Amino acid sequence: MSDAALPTVAEVRAAAEAVKAALDRHLAAVESRIGDDDPAVYAAFNELAAAADEYDELLYDRYDEVTPFEIPTPEDGVPYTGPAEPAAFSVLIRRDYAVVEPQRLIAQADRVAAHDPDAESVEDGGTAGALGVLFGEYEPDEIHSRYREFGLEEGDSTLWIAAAEEATEPGEWLDLPFEHADAQNVLHRFDVSSVFDEEPDDFEDDDVPDGATEPGLTPA
Repeated sequence: MSDAALPTVAEVRAAAEAVKAALDRHLAAVESRIGDDDPAVYAAFNELAAAADEYDELLYDRYDEVTPFEIPTPEDGVPYTGPAEPAAFSVLIRRDYAVVEPQRLIAQADRVAAHDPDAESVEDGGTAGALGVLFGEYEPDEIHSRYREFGLEEGDSTLWIAAAEEATEPGEWLDLPFEHADAQNVLHRFDVSSVFDEEPDDFEDDDVPDGATEPGLTPA
Protein backbone atom coordinates (compact mmCIF):
# COMPACT_ATOMS: atom_id res chain seq x y z
CA MET A 1 0.00 0.00 0.00
CA SER A 2 1.34 3.46 -0.85
CA ASP A 3 1.87 6.08 1.86
CA ALA A 4 -0.95 8.14 0.36
CA ALA A 5 -3.40 5.28 0.94
CA LEU A 6 -2.28 4.46 4.48
CA PRO A 7 -4.95 4.78 7.16
CA THR A 8 -4.36 7.67 9.51
CA VAL A 9 -3.38 7.31 13.15
CA ALA A 10 -6.81 8.65 14.07
CA GLU A 11 -8.53 5.96 11.98
CA VAL A 12 -6.56 3.21 13.70
CA ARG A 13 -7.36 4.65 17.12
CA ALA A 14 -11.05 4.95 16.21
CA ALA A 15 -11.08 1.29 15.13
CA ALA A 16 -9.46 0.31 18.45
CA GLU A 17 -12.16 2.24 20.35
CA ALA A 18 -14.82 0.45 18.28
CA VAL A 19 -13.37 -2.91 19.37
CA LYS A 20 -13.50 -1.84 23.02
CA ALA A 21 -17.11 -0.75 22.69
CA ALA A 22 -18.03 -3.99 20.90
CA LEU A 23 -16.36 -5.98 23.69
CA ASP A 24 -18.50 -4.20 26.27
CA ARG A 25 -21.69 -4.83 24.27
CA HIS A 26 -20.79 -8.50 23.81
CA LEU A 27 -20.13 -9.00 27.53
CA ALA A 28 -23.41 -7.26 28.41
CA ALA A 29 -25.30 -9.51 25.98
CA VAL A 30 -23.68 -12.65 27.40
CA GLU A 31 -24.43 -11.60 30.97
CA SER A 32 -28.12 -11.06 30.17
CA ARG A 33 -28.54 -13.89 27.67
CA ILE A 34 -31.86 -15.76 27.43
CA GLY A 35 -31.20 -19.41 26.62
CA ASP A 36 -28.45 -20.99 24.56
CA ASP A 37 -29.60 -19.45 21.26
CA ASP A 38 -30.16 -15.85 22.31
CA PRO A 39 -30.09 -13.77 19.08
CA ALA A 40 -28.76 -10.76 21.02
CA VAL A 41 -25.59 -12.70 21.81
CA TYR A 42 -25.15 -13.70 18.17
CA ALA A 43 -25.65 -10.11 17.06
CA ALA A 44 -23.09 -8.83 19.59
CA PHE A 45 -20.68 -11.58 18.52
CA ASN A 46 -20.95 -10.55 14.87
CA GLU A 47 -20.44 -6.88 15.75
CA LEU A 48 -17.34 -7.76 17.75
CA ALA A 49 -15.97 -9.92 14.94
CA ALA A 50 -16.52 -7.14 12.39
CA ALA A 51 -14.91 -4.52 14.62
CA ALA A 52 -11.91 -6.77 15.33
CA ASP A 53 -11.43 -7.49 11.62
CA GLU A 54 -11.54 -3.80 10.79
CA TYR A 55 -9.03 -2.92 13.51
CA ASP A 56 -6.72 -5.76 12.53
CA GLU A 57 -6.74 -4.64 8.88
CA LEU A 58 -6.07 -0.98 9.69
CA LEU A 59 -3.37 -1.89 12.20
CA TYR A 60 -1.59 -4.00 9.61
CA ASP A 61 -1.91 -1.39 6.87
CA ARG A 62 -0.60 1.40 9.08
CA TYR A 63 2.00 -0.35 11.26
CA ASP A 64 2.54 -3.77 9.64
CA GLU A 65 1.34 -5.39 12.87
CA VAL A 66 -1.47 -7.82 13.70
CA THR A 67 -3.50 -8.70 16.76
CA PRO A 68 -3.18 -12.07 18.54
CA PHE A 69 -6.93 -12.66 18.38
CA GLU A 70 -8.86 -14.98 16.08
CA ILE A 71 -12.64 -14.78 16.14
CA PRO A 72 -14.12 -18.26 15.58
CA THR A 73 -17.08 -18.68 13.23
CA PRO A 74 -19.88 -21.26 13.46
CA GLU A 75 -19.33 -24.50 11.55
CA ASP A 76 -21.81 -23.51 8.88
CA GLY A 77 -20.46 -19.95 8.77
CA VAL A 78 -23.88 -18.40 9.42
CA PRO A 79 -25.08 -17.62 12.97
CA TYR A 80 -28.74 -17.98 13.92
CA THR A 81 -30.46 -14.60 14.33
CA GLY A 82 -34.10 -15.68 14.18
CA PRO A 83 -36.69 -15.63 16.97
CA ALA A 84 -35.71 -17.21 20.29
CA GLU A 85 -39.09 -18.99 20.52
CA PRO A 86 -40.35 -19.51 16.94
CA ALA A 87 -44.10 -19.72 16.55
CA ALA A 88 -43.83 -21.37 13.11
CA PHE A 89 -41.20 -22.96 10.90
CA SER A 90 -40.50 -24.08 7.35
CA VAL A 91 -38.79 -27.28 6.21
CA LEU A 92 -36.58 -26.63 3.18
CA ILE A 93 -35.19 -29.65 1.36
CA ARG A 94 -32.80 -29.95 -1.57
CA ARG A 95 -31.84 -33.32 -3.05
CA ASP A 96 -29.60 -33.64 -6.08
CA TYR A 97 -29.68 -36.55 -8.52
CA ALA A 98 -27.85 -37.53 -11.68
CA VAL A 99 -29.78 -39.21 -14.50
CA VAL A 100 -27.51 -42.21 -15.14
CA GLU A 101 -30.00 -44.40 -17.03
CA PRO A 102 -32.27 -42.13 -19.11
CA GLN A 103 -34.07 -45.02 -20.82
CA ARG A 104 -34.99 -46.57 -17.45
CA LEU A 105 -36.35 -43.21 -16.30
CA ILE A 106 -38.41 -42.78 -19.47
CA ALA A 107 -39.68 -46.37 -19.32
CA GLN A 108 -40.93 -45.88 -15.77
CA ALA A 109 -42.75 -42.71 -16.82
CA ASP A 110 -44.27 -44.46 -19.83
CA ARG A 111 -45.51 -47.24 -17.55
CA VAL A 112 -47.20 -44.72 -15.24
CA ALA A 113 -48.78 -42.84 -18.16
CA ALA A 114 -50.09 -46.07 -19.70
CA HIS A 115 -51.94 -47.12 -16.52
CA ASP A 116 -53.11 -43.73 -15.26
CA PRO A 117 -55.33 -41.69 -17.58
CA ASP A 118 -54.88 -38.65 -15.31
CA ALA A 119 -51.08 -38.74 -15.50
CA GLU A 120 -49.17 -36.22 -17.54
CA SER A 121 -48.05 -37.46 -20.91
CA VAL A 122 -44.37 -37.81 -21.73
CA GLU A 123 -44.70 -35.10 -24.34
CA ASP A 124 -41.11 -34.86 -25.55
CA GLY A 125 -40.28 -38.51 -25.05
CA GLY A 126 -37.24 -37.43 -23.03
CA THR A 127 -36.13 -37.12 -19.45
CA ALA A 128 -37.70 -33.69 -18.85
CA GLY A 129 -41.21 -34.97 -19.55
CA ALA A 130 -40.50 -38.22 -17.69
CA LEU A 131 -39.58 -36.31 -14.54
CA GLY A 132 -42.87 -34.41 -14.70
CA VAL A 133 -44.81 -37.68 -14.91
CA LEU A 134 -42.95 -39.42 -12.10
CA PHE A 135 -43.00 -36.51 -9.66
CA GLY A 136 -46.67 -36.01 -10.46
CA GLU A 137 -47.36 -39.63 -9.56
CA TYR A 138 -45.03 -40.29 -6.62
CA GLU A 139 -44.17 -38.37 -3.48
CA PRO A 140 -40.56 -37.07 -3.46
CA ASP A 141 -39.75 -39.30 -0.46
CA GLU A 142 -40.86 -42.39 -2.39
CA ILE A 143 -38.75 -41.45 -5.40
CA HIS A 144 -35.83 -40.86 -3.04
CA SER A 145 -36.22 -44.31 -1.49
CA ARG A 146 -36.45 -45.95 -4.96
CA TYR A 147 -34.17 -43.70 -7.01
CA ARG A 148 -32.22 -46.62 -8.49
CA GLU A 149 -35.44 -48.01 -9.97
CA PHE A 150 -35.83 -44.74 -11.85
CA GLY A 151 -32.32 -44.77 -13.29
CA LEU A 152 -31.07 -42.07 -10.91
CA GLU A 153 -27.95 -41.67 -8.83
CA GLU A 154 -28.18 -39.94 -5.48
CA GLY A 155 -26.12 -36.80 -4.91
CA ASP A 156 -25.84 -34.39 -2.00
CA SER A 157 -28.86 -33.36 0.02
CA THR A 158 -29.63 -30.84 2.72
CA LEU A 159 -32.58 -30.22 5.01
CA TRP A 160 -33.13 -26.90 6.80
CA ILE A 161 -35.59 -26.24 9.60
CA ALA A 162 -36.07 -22.48 9.40
CA ALA A 163 -37.82 -20.53 12.14
CA ALA A 164 -40.51 -17.93 11.47
CA GLU A 165 -42.21 -15.33 13.65
CA GLU A 166 -45.67 -16.49 12.54
CA ALA A 167 -47.33 -18.85 10.09
CA THR A 168 -47.84 -17.51 6.58
CA GLU A 169 -51.22 -17.04 4.95
CA PRO A 170 -52.37 -19.68 2.43
CA GLY A 171 -50.80 -18.98 -0.96
CA GLU A 172 -48.68 -16.12 0.40
CA TRP A 173 -45.31 -17.31 -0.92
CA LEU A 174 -46.26 -19.73 -3.69
CA ASP A 175 -45.26 -17.39 -6.52
CA LEU A 176 -41.65 -17.17 -5.25
CA PRO A 177 -41.29 -20.03 -2.75
CA PHE A 178 -37.50 -19.87 -2.28
CA GLU A 179 -36.92 -16.13 -2.46
CA HIS A 180 -36.96 -15.60 1.29
CA ALA A 181 -34.91 -18.61 2.39
CA ASP A 182 -32.55 -17.09 4.98
CA ALA A 183 -29.71 -19.16 6.43
CA GLN A 184 -29.73 -16.95 9.53
CA ASN A 185 -33.19 -18.28 10.44
CA VAL A 186 -32.11 -21.94 10.30
CA LEU A 187 -32.65 -23.65 13.65
CA HIS A 188 -31.31 -27.03 12.53
CA ARG A 189 -29.56 -28.21 9.40
CA PHE A 190 -28.86 -31.76 8.22
CA ASP A 191 -26.49 -32.41 5.30
CA VAL A 192 -25.89 -35.72 3.54
CA SER A 193 -22.94 -36.12 1.16
CA SER A 194 -20.50 -38.78 0.11
CA VAL A 195 -17.67 -36.48 1.20
CA PHE A 196 -18.59 -37.29 4.81
CA ASP A 197 -18.00 -40.99 4.15
CA GLU A 198 -14.28 -40.56 3.46
CA GLU A 199 -13.06 -41.92 6.78
CA PRO A 200 -9.51 -43.16 7.48
CA ASP A 201 -8.97 -46.83 6.60
CA ASP A 202 -8.16 -47.72 10.19
CA PHE A 203 -11.41 -46.21 11.57
CA GLU A 204 -13.59 -49.06 12.83
CA ASP A 205 -17.30 -48.98 13.66
CA ASP A 206 -16.49 -49.97 17.23
CA ASP A 207 -14.54 -46.74 17.60
CA VAL A 208 -17.62 -44.51 17.14
CA PRO A 209 -18.14 -42.64 20.42
CA ASP A 210 -21.54 -42.56 22.09
CA GLY A 211 -23.71 -39.78 20.69
CA ALA A 212 -21.82 -39.46 17.40
CA THR A 213 -23.84 -38.98 14.24
CA GLU A 214 -23.94 -41.62 11.57
CA PRO A 215 -21.56 -41.18 8.63
CA GLY A 216 -22.91 -38.86 5.99
CA LEU A 217 -25.30 -37.02 8.35
CA THR A 218 -24.13 -33.77 9.90
CA PRO A 219 -26.62 -31.82 11.99
CA ALA A 220 -25.92 -28.11 12.43
